[in-house]
Amino acid sequence: MLSRTPLYSAHLKMAARMVDFGGWEMPLHYGSQIAEHHSVRRQCAMFDVSHMTIIDIKGEGASSYLGYLLANDTNKLAASRQALYSVMLNEEGGVIDDLMAYIIDDGFRLVLNSATRARDLEWMRAKASAFDVLIEERADLAMIAIQGPEAVTKVQTIVAEETGLLLGQLPRFSAMVIGDHHYARTGYTGEDGLEIMLPAQDAQTLWWQLHDAGVSPAGLGARDTLRLEAGLNLYGHEMDEHTSPLEANLAWTIAWQPEDRDFIGRRAVTAVRKQGVASKLVGVLMTERGVLRAQQKIYCAETEVSGVLTSGSFSPTLGYSIGLARMPVIAGDAGEVEIRGKRKPVRLLAPRFVRNGKALFD
Repeated sequence: MLSRTPLYSAHLKMAARMVDFGGWEMPLHYGSQIAEHHSVRRQCAMFDVSHMTIIDIKGEGASSYLGYLLANDTNKLAASRQALYSVMLNEEGGVIDDLMAYIIDDGFRLVLNSATRARDLEWMRAKASAFDVLIEERADLAMIAIQGPEAVTKVQTIVAEETGLLLGQLPRFSAMVIGDHHYARTGYTGEDGLEIMLPAQDAQTLWWQLHDAGVSPAGLGARDTLRLEAGLNLYGHEMDEHTSPLEANLAWTIAWQPEDRDFIGRRAVTAVRKQGVASKLVGVLMTERGVLRAQQKIYCAETEVSGVLTSGSFSPTLGYSIGLARMPVIAGDAGEVEIRGKRKPVRLLAPRFVRNGKALFD
């Protein structure tokens, strides 16, 4: 039987098309994926992301444990910076998962992908044996993401009494905990917004308050096209346990200093860093008719070396088909995609297309 979030009945009332998403019954869309996409880019919309895995790490050894477990350094977290993106590597330097880390009053909070939940927890618990830590899965929490240029203003109208003016003053990529609500000014869309973790029994109340304030719902379909326009990686597509973060444009998530911090996978990624990577992640833009899809072959225009699309879709904001592809490092800025036995020209460019509603390329 598929798992359901605390907002399942709300999705049914809103006539959502429900699908199996990694063992969870989740909304794909509420009638129009493209309309939901545009709502995020132009106003704001809300997503049920309660399927994500929320883990609290507590105990005297929590900081040391996370310093060993994660490639990024949670010592960067402080009152002025309460959110951190990181990868969790295996010994070979492959990506077990990507995650968000937050500092909370009595420890740390991690938000991981749902599809990798069981493997992540097994790995984390196995690596915790040498540390004085408590790993607690917070199945009692729900999570709602409100994304778009009007997101913070809309949420502020609902929680003003609780948060005062603090939400508007919260810097991007930071967070704060007020009572039993955890507000993070982060997201997965390339827009401003908030992700709110709260008790599961309160999720429906907040969801309908947002709806009454004019915030429309959005499903998995829009979430994917939004993250693709923003050039954001999806686990299992742009990265996995066999992919180095250096080949997925995630070198920035590795804290190389201090040099004596021995995090899992450090030796392997250091060796790749010294040797140089064999492939890179690029953006793909096709202005001819057709749709880019994962696993399609991409050929370099200058040579016959090829790569493969890791993600692809139609971009509602741009009106073209876009994708992300793993290509040889020698690839230039021109290529050809093979669609149904025919090749069509594509541009190879930096792997990001839209931020804050605007195109990032000429």
